[in-house]
Amino acid sequence: MGMNSHAVASGLILGIETSCDETAAAVVKDGALALSSVIYSQQVHSKFGGVVPELAGREHERRILTVIRQAIDDAGLKMAKPQIDAVAVTTGPGLAGALMVGVAAAKALSLAWGIPIVGVNHLEGHLFAVHLEQDSIAYPSIMLLVSGGHTMIVLVEEPGKYRVVGQSLDDAAGEAFDKVARFLGLGYPGGPEIEREAEFGDPKAVRFPRALRDGSFNFSFSGLKTAVVTYAKRNADVGVSDIAASFEDAVVDILVEKTLNAAKAFGAHSVALAGGVGANTRLRTVLTSRARTLGVAVYIPSRQNCTDNGAMIAAAGAWRLENFGPSDLGLGAYPSLALP
Repeated sequence: MGMNSHAVASGLILGIETSCDETAAAVVKDGALALSSVIYSQQVHSKFGGVVPELAGREHERRILTVIRQAIDDAGLKMAKPQIDAVAVTTGPGLAGALMVGVAAAKALSLAWGIPIVGVNHLEGHLFAVHLEQDSIAYPSIMLLVSGGHTMIVLVEEPGKYRVVGQSLDDAAGEAFDKVARFLGLGYPGGPEIEREAEFGDPKAVRFPRALRDGSFNFSFSGLKTAVVTYAKRNADVGVSDIAASFEDAVVDILVEKTLNAAKAFGAHSVALAGGVGANTRLRTVLTSRARTLGVAVYIPSRQNCTDNGAMIAAAGAWRLENFGPSDLGLGAYPSLALP
């Protein structure tokens, strides 16, 4: 069954995303074609080795209008009367102060332009990122949603019908990348830093544990993180690149194994990748090759569409608008929002 069996709002949707440390906006046509996508990644957090919520909110405030203007401009529209049909905005989950900036901006534009507003769940946005690059998707699909804040396996029966079948019981995979990178003296965010270092290392140099091989689809990364730290302290002679490569291998191995086990268990016709860690080259390569041997379709968005962006929010917003109508202007920020 393809995506096209579900109604998607036609016209132009402005998507706004400010759930964490990316200030992003995009204009999407007919729920699938990104006419523009602007992402400003905040640099202010790197010296702290993690996102500082208060600073994130302040940075969003400083950048949001510039980013929206740029997205409108890149789409060949005019800010004064942009012919936008609706504005979609992330309402959660995420950092309260950060979310509030996006919601306030979306409300202001909704009022100024006299257009509907639609609230979007950030996690659903990630699932819709795939639709920006695929005409149709083979459902049911198993989505591996893996980022700094979330690691979950979602059974997507069709758009809007989700079941979380497994998730991390402690750290998200992205969080584990950050913590290990910090310990190894690499920069922040940890994912790209570990990946860069791992290129020079041997992924089989150290056999780190793969947790929860218990038949469930849940993950645990805190034990792996501890194992890496303990090993590095005891084996000062082993190079950082070998440790980074072996750690990355352990994370990718368990992510792919559980995703494909879930695909088998639920009879999925496809698997898809979503979220910031989805930009990891090894994860993309291993998931693609192992899924192909199972004869399952694989959908992997471009790296830009894996990380937080406004286009995925606009795509999800277009679908929500068509199927459920606009949101109320009393819309708020919901930091611990669960997947619908």
